[in-house]
Amino acid sequence: MNWLLVAMGGAIGATLRYATGMLIFKPQMLFPWPTWWINIIGCLCAGIFFAFSQKYSFLQNEARLLFMVGVLGGFTTFSSFGLETFQLLKQGALTIAVSYVVSSVIVGVLLLGIGFYLTQLALAQA
Repeated sequence: MNWLLVAMGGAIGATLRYATGMLIFKPQMLFPWPTWWINIIGCLCAGIFFAFSQKYSFLQNEARLLFMVGVLGGFTTFSSFGLETFQLLKQGALTIAVSYVVSSVIVGVLLLGIGFYLTQLALAQA
């Protein structure tokens, strides 16, 4: 049953991401505002839900799977990244939090580039 909650929430989140992006996108944009706003909104929603789930225990199991993992996971995984970083900071693990943020961004972009260029090279030789 848990996987169904995540799947339903993910479908809702992905649809919301697409719709939000279409509402915000303007062809002349240089800065990726749609993704930026989606990530920021996702983080705000994750913070609000996290606070409610700390006060109301019924929001920690199925509701968390539906909303946090499903809806917000489909909307943006950046909200999970933000929440995990916040929890590390809240626990006083500043070094781990900074390492997580810096390594995620640098390694993520680096591997995206490596994947792109290696695939592009392979396709050019095919």
